[in-house]
Amino acid sequence: MNNLEQQETNFRIVVALVASIIAAVFIGVMSLVFSPSEGAVGQLAMGDILFDRSTDVFPYPLTIQNMMWLLFMVGFGELWIRFDRGTKEMAQLKRGLLPEDDSTMLRAKELVPIFSSVVDNTKTRYFFLPRLMHRIILQFQNSQSINQSNSLMNSSLELMQHEIDLKYNMVRYLVWLIPTIGFIGTVIGIALSLSEAANMPDLGQSDAIRVWMGVLTTKLGVAFNTTLLALVMSAILVFFMHLAQGREESALNNTGQYCMDNLINRLYEEK
Repeated sequence: MNNLEQQETNFRIVVALVASIIAAVFIGVMSLVFSPSEGAVGQLAMGDILFDRSTDVFPYPLTIQNMMWLLFMVGFGELWIRFDRGTKEMAQLKRGLLPEDDSTMLRAKELVPIFSSVVDNTKTRYFFLPRLMHRIILQFQNSQSINQSNSLMNSSLELMQHEIDLKYNMVRYLVWLIPTIGFIGTVIGIALSLSEAANMPDLGQSDAIRVWMGVLTTKLGVAFNTTLLALVMSAILVFFMHLAQGREESALNNTGQYCMDNLINRLYEEK
């Protein structure tokens, strides 16, 4: 694991902790905004949908909705890290590491200062562009072959593309986990509703029937509210995941084009 990956791993842990704190604060504030809706049997309340605020199926705040909010915030933290990494990768292209005019050609000896500028900067050497330049220059210095250098660049770009894809495994897991927890809440709510259905009072007791129906519909509400909220959260995470991954892939694609235009096409094989 290189220094950049170690720093990113440590940063992910910090962001996950901060996201958990933000989720706890958010739930606490919303607990004050959405107070339990007493006497609103059978009515749809926003606090019930978002936080399971009024039911007694789970002891508040230990509800399925609040668990999903926690995972949702952690997922957003992961996506923020990936979007930030994509922005930093884009910034490498503006450093002017390679000549960008229309006439400069690069011989082996002229690659030495370029190679040194990449290797000596320990803070940025593990981004896509410095890594790719490092590999291409080493290959050309050893083989004096433009074709081999170009082949190495293509292979490296494929590996880096796979590297980007692997970094979204945690987000993909959270996108799967949140709906799964929502479906678990649905199963629990339906099971509790079925158990309550067995306690149906005598049909002649209208007040008891009304209370029984209120309890039944409340527990059914838990079943459908968890799934509804989970699907909305998952859809939001998937949308921002595509934005973040697209930014990183765009940075990699631009890096490949930059190296092709300003490094591979400028190499000069000395006979």
